[in-house]
Amino acid sequence: MGRLTGRTAVITGAGSGIGRAASLLFAREGARMVCVDRANSVAETAAMIGQAGGTAVALQGDAGEDGFVKSYIDRAQGEFGGLDIVWANAGISGGWTPLAEQTADYWAEILRINLIGAFLAIKHASAPMIAAGRGSLICTASVAGLRSGAGGPAYSASKAGVISLVQTSANEFYGTGVRVNAIAPGLIETGMTKPIFDASRAKGTEDKIGQLNPLTRYGLPDEIAQAGLFLASDEASYVNGQTIAVDGGLSTSHPVVRRRR
Repeated sequence: MGRLTGRTAVITGAGSGIGRAASLLFAREGARMVCVDRANSVAETAAMIGQAGGTAVALQGDAGEDGFVKSYIDRAQGEFGGLDIVWANAGISGGWTPLAEQTADYWAEILRINLIGAFLAIKHASAPMIAAGRGSLICTASVAGLRSGAGGPAYSASKAGVISLVQTSANEFYGTGVRVNAIAPGLIETGMTKPIFDASRAKGTEDKIGQLNPLTRYGLPDEIAQAGLFLASDEASYVNGQTIAVDGGLSTSHPVVRRRR
């Protein structure tokens, strides 16, 4: 018996990186998966699960769009007869555009995907979970949401909002049995961080990636997925309203290399 046997899980941003690693891990632990992403690579994730003997469906759409979020929650229930876990993982970084060059539209799009997308997942998933008297909601935050030094202004603000959303939602669901938690990854090699890794490898400085944290290395998507598995499982039955940093210790100090203007 796997840790998630008999349960239904939805993971957004499942087409690559953390979302794909988590989808594969959850399926190996027995979960029936609804894999969600706006990229068509989400079908590859579902196919990988099927080839490994698991059960998965793929849905392609915008994780920050209300109607689509409701549709993937409905699909999970209709396909598998219930809903136990939703991980709102989809996100965008917005790059390192200087603050003076950022626009309201730039901010709105980052907030729409990263924060409103998480809100919509919690909103629509919580109803069937409350009715069942249990459920685990997980959001991907970031160490950038804890303090300055790990992301651009809009991205950092969106992830700070996710952390607050998790805290307030946990209290909103007082007495329902529904848990809401977040994971704050540090520097992980994903599609979002690919430019950082590509630039370092081109310069021959890959060994310096992640040097600012006490473990002196970057993280892997599966290391975040393992933390998500804990939060999704009964092993985290008394963990609620928390943000767990999985960052090699970076957030203990957030050292910063200043960028010259």
